[in-house]
Amino acid sequence: MSNPHPRATDTKFVYQEFGNDNSPALERPIPELPPQQQNLKVQASRKGRKGKTVTVISGFQAKPETLTDLVKQLKTQCGTGGTVKDNEIEIQGDHKQKIMELLTKIGYKAKISGG
Repeated sequence: MSNPHPRATDTKFVYQEFGNDNSPALERPIPELPPQQQNLKVQASRKGRKGKTVTVISGFQAKPETLTDLVKQLKTQCGTGGTVKDNEIEIQGDHKQKIMELLTKIGYKAKISGG
C-alpha cells in the first residue's frame, strides 16, 4: 500500500522560485585582483570590542584562502593574534604603521584611514 504523505526526500520539485538552494551555480564568484590593483584601508578601531584596540584592514577583493594566508603572515610579523571577518582582516593591537609597511612591501596599495 502506498504512503499518502511522501517524505520530504521523496519530493521532486517541478518549479521553485525561492528557497534554500545552495547550489554552486548561484554563488557569486569573488574577483581575485592582483595586489597592485587593490586599494586597502588600514585603521585602528575599538568599536564593539570592549575597549580593546584592533587594526582593521579592509577593501580586499580576494578569495578567502588568500586572506587566510595574508593574515597568517601579518600575525607572525606583528607577534599577535588576528582573524578574517567579513572580507576584512583584524589584527589585535594598534599596528597601523607596521602593517602599512608590510602590505606595501608585498605589493598592495594601502593607506592609513582615521586618527
